[in-house]
Amino acid sequence: MLNLVLFGPPGAGKGTQALKIAEKYRLLHISTGDILRAEIAKSSPLGLRVKSIIDRGELVSDDILVDILRGVIEDHREVKGFIFDGFPRTIPQAEALKVMLKGEGQQVTGVVSLKVNDEELIKRLLNRALETGRSDDNEEVIRKRLQVYNSSTKPLLDYYREEGILNEVVGIGPIDVIFQDICTVIDKF
Repeated sequence: MLNLVLFGPPGAGKGTQALKIAEKYRLLHISTGDILRAEIAKSSPLGLRVKSIIDRGELVSDDILVDILRGVIEDHREVKGFIFDGFPRTIPQAEALKVMLKGEGQQVTGVVSLKVNDEELIKRLLNRALETGRSDDNEEVIRKRLQVYNSSTKPLLDYYREEGILNEVVGIGPIDVIFQDICTVIDKF
């Protein structure tokens, strides 16, 4: 199985590239954000629990996220692999993913990290905010999100580098060129 983690800061283009990768390599795209939003929209027991957590301004726990992912993996044993988008975000989540996949006789095949400088990310996120009308995406909030990313999520680069599965791709340029650079990396797995 081909199990990929797509990694990068907010605005790096993970969602766009994950969909293209999933289509080309026939992988199941797992976006934890999409899964949580869908559960909330369904008002499922999990969705109600998650909504309560988010409404309090708290983060959904690693245990809940891992349980959600475990369920998705167990429900899709027929696929050729998975692309994880938005998970893991911390080293404990990465370790939990490793253990969970090992329990299924699998592993993370590789990690693709999109490298984009902060100035470009801020520009992209401000443009996206204008296009979508999201008032919460102002420059101050964006800089805070990038700060949180740099302090809590970026250490995953070192974790995956030590695992020997980190591959960095420049995430600036035309979408199709970036996609081709990602495919060049994936084709080596």
